[in-house]
Amino acid sequence: MGKEDQKENEKIMKYRKTILITGGAGFIGSHVVRRFVKNYPYYLIVNADKLTYAGNLENLADVEENKNYKFEKTDIVDKKAVEKLFRKYSFAGIIHLAAESHVDRSITGPDEFVFTNIIGTVNLLNAARNGWHDNLDGKLFYHISTDEVFGSLGSEGMFTEETAYDPKSPYSASKASSDHMVRAYNHTYRIPAVISNCSNNYGPNQFPEKLIPLAINNIKNNKPVPVYGKGENIRDWLYVEDHASAIDKIFHRGKPGETYNIGGNNEWKNIDLIKLLCKIMDRKLGRKPGDSEKLITYVKDRPGHDLRYAIDSSKLQKEMGWKPIPEFEEGLEKTVDWYLANVKWLENVISGDYVKYYDSMYSGR
Repeated sequence: MGKEDQKENEKIMKYRKTILITGGAGFIGSHVVRRFVKNYPYYLIVNADKLTYAGNLENLADVEENKNYKFEKTDIVDKKAVEKLFRKYSFAGIIHLAAESHVDRSITGPDEFVFTNIIGTVNLLNAARNGWHDNLDGKLFYHISTDEVFGSLGSEGMFTEETAYDPKSPYSASKASSDHMVRAYNHTYRIPAVISNCSNNYGPNQFPEKLIPLAINNIKNNKPVPVYGKGENIRDWLYVEDHASAIDKIFHRGKPGETYNIGGNNEWKNIDLIKLLCKIMDRKLGRKPGDSEKLITYVKDRPGHDLRYAIDSSKLQKEMGWKPIPEFEEGLEKTVDWYLANVKWLENVISGDYVKYYDSMYSGR
């Protein structure tokens, strides 16, 4: 080991735990990274992200100089790169968020979802298995999944931790496959692992291909706001910071082998959500009531579009005292305010200039 490597190793060893967060430059991941870096100064937080179109290091500009934060540009599909990362840091915990997650993209190009969501997860599991050997005390592999693995609900009922899997899109099928691999490694190799399945997230820093930031941006610029079909599809919406707080609790208190559902108790039809957003935007932008609703444009529904998702998160609430905090309109207002106040961030994302941030901050390091 060279002197530089030895110094780096000494810095790492002074922390109580070294935690790997994959996909930490993404929407949900950046909120989790920020929470852990700020709340746990005695943890070394390593953010491993490939920096694809949805990974943006500008999301973490406020913590990138913190001593207990490290960024590693890593593709989890690259087995050797993952193994090298584990040798360098000797992780005690893994919070695995890296995933391809947009359903429409999975329909037009499913291969990438298979590689990242399945192969990437298995690479991480193998690295954990080889790195931890039989020394599993205090170790945890935490895999973040989605409610879409359960398929579609009718007008009643909710997904529970016991709901059978019934994925309907290449995205949800790839996530279901990765969930099964995590459970298999827990059962076969005794890797301490937990899984959480969450409902639709919204909030600051979300890539503007998703419904809420897309609608905010289009309304602001007087562009058509696309709504699939008649807008009758129902989703349970979860504020991203509530999701991050749930991940925090599950990481520290979850029982290996268990699954936890994370939901917002907040079901909305897509069309009702968009109309509420139009109402908020009219007020924020000083427009006449109803002006923004004129931008709503109904488009052909996508193939295999699930009708309704709803998450029962009572297990998490009872066992860990977690609950979603903001009322939906309050959370939506906070989200709108963030996007209106961060025009430069949005412009960089839409133009693709956000990719320059990595070079400006990390080249030569």
